[in-house]
Amino acid sequence: MMPLYAIASAATGAAFLSRKCVGARTIGAALLFVSAALTTPHARADQNIVAADSAQVDCEVSGRDLTRISLVEDQFASVSKISNGNSSDDFSVVNEPVRGDIYLSVPDGFKRPMLSFFGTSKRGYVYKFACRILGDHAVQVFVSNPAIAREKATEGAAGEPAPDPQEAAVQLMQAMYAGDATPGYDMVQRSLRPIQVGDLKVQMIAEYRGSNLSGKVLRIENKGRSPIELNEKTVAPASALAVSIAEPSLAPGKVTTAYLVSLNGRQ
Repeated sequence: MMPLYAIASAATGAAFLSRKCVGARTIGAALLFVSAALTTPHARADQNIVAADSAQVDCEVSGRDLTRISLVEDQFASVSKISNGNSSDDFSVVNEPVRGDIYLSVPDGFKRPMLSFFGTSKRGYVYKFACRILGDHAVQVFVSNPAIAREKATEGAAGEPAPDPQEAAVQLMQAMYAGDATPGYDMVQRSLRPIQVGDLKVQMIAEYRGSNLSGKVLRIENKGRSPIELNEKTVAPASALAVSIAEPSLAPGKVTTAYLVSLNGRQ
């Protein structure tokens, strides 16, 4: 079980901006950008998923429009699925050769609630996709593999100076928001058992591990009957370098995603 690392939002960014330290103001500006982006429909439309080799990728696909699946820093080489010969009970896959993405579509009258298939990448990784069919609009899914980030970090890290901790915190926060792989960090997509803290249900869904910093992505749900204000004074640990939350005022039954960056050993 993990303690409640909750998070502040634009208020935290404003607090950083009010400080005299240039690094703190840089963090504040980045947090305000992240907070603003998280409140827009576009920021929530795409699915950013971290998956290791041979892992299952749980995603959502469109029931009436195209779904694009893209491998970050990689490309699809092939897709393997079962075809039963019935066109109304089978989905189609088109491999776009220029970028190496795939496009999925399901026919009218498709009865199954999920799509299941295997994808092999040009770097040699294999993923098992289990995708629920939801909605009518076009969907984009971006899959990042932490092993690729480690490869790129090994290739480009020789001789480069270590970034300032505050600058590194900003970079990690931005990568966590985008769901991207980032050099020097292992990304683990996990779904730990949620814990109940008062009326809040808290679950860690992803973790970024680096030599000096670590980041956590949290899912927070209001299980109570009244709105709950999440702010820096009440829920953020004093050791946090950077914090952000999509919805600081969480209505009953609503869910938000929160982000936390801390120094290792001070969480």
